[in-house]
Amino acid sequence: QVQLVESGGGSVQAGGSLRLSCAASRYTYSSKYMGWFRQAPGKEREAVAGVYTGGGSTYYADSVKGRFTISQDNAKNTVYLQMNSLNPEDTAMYYCAADFSFASWYRRPQYWGQGTQVTVSS
Repeated sequence: QVQLVESGGGSVQAGGSLRLSCAASRYTYSSKYMGWFRQAPGKEREAVAGVYTGGGSTYYADSVKGRFTISQDNAKNTVYLQMNSLNPEDTAMYYCAADFSFASWYRRPQYWGQGTQVTVSS
């Protein structure tokens, strides 16, 4: 199965930036949909951003469009999430997730990372 290892995250003041990384191991030869979900306490999990590693098509939640950018480095089997203009509403646990199609990824990804906390203070 696909294994996902995340790095990045942390604490930042409003207006600041952070970058998350997600490295995939196993099944690295297969194109897949990779990206991030987030969940804040008391809120439902939401898909934040994703990218199809085989073609580069992307997805962004409306709440992050224009502020977050997802990118990929296929040589490293790694996907990055650059988060700019962060605000306290972005505070959540961020999880890297992957599946083999956008529909599967968006509905219920098969593969998950361990999660990394992002905290934005006002």
